[in-house]
Amino acid sequence: MTRTIGIYVFNDLEVLDFAGPYEVFTCATRVAAKLAPGTQAPFRVRTIGQRSAMLRARAGLAVQPESDFDSAGRIDVLIVPGGVVTAEQAKPEVIAWIAGMARDCELVASVCTGAFLLAQAGLLDGQQATTHWEDIDELRAAFPRVEIPAGRRWIDNGRIVTSGGISAGMDMSLHLVERLAGRELAARTALQMEYDWNKA
Repeated sequence: MTRTIGIYVFNDLEVLDFAGPYEVFTCATRVAAKLAPGTQAPFRVRTIGQRSAMLRARAGLAVQPESDFDSAGRIDVLIVPGGVVTAEQAKPEVIAWIAGMARDCELVASVCTGAFLLAQAGLLDGQQATTHWEDIDELRAAFPRVEIPAGRRWIDNGRIVTSGGISAGMDMSLHLVERLAGRELAARTALQMEYDWNKA
């Protein structure tokens, strides 16, 4: 089974928050093809914007979404990266789309301040979650129904997974590769990337 990984992209997102998971899942697919030639790819990755227009990530990197909300199609795993998310939190259509995708997806994950968007969509109420260490107090204050334990790089609640910033998002993505396609593929992907895979 090939799972479609949809990564939400928006203006002022953190580059490695979306590029890190993108690299993990695409690298895992390349490694899987070497391990078992001719078998179905484990993952297909696409970026999704609210609209199909060019975006600017933090520091000005141009990002062209591969699809928009209307053309995204079925997504098995939705990843919401972080960055400057204030404008996204204020868009009812974005929050409604995330909430709607969460109903239909196998799982939803966030990197860094992407947790604020999941919380705004009501997905973290009554659950443990995490975000970048600098933003934990703000997340606690804004969303008191979310439990935020200290010192966790990523937290897996089953259908909702959250992680801290940048490298923690890669740790989480490797954890998702393990969960969805097996530990051997996750370990070999980390080795291929020369990445020191940390645990939660």
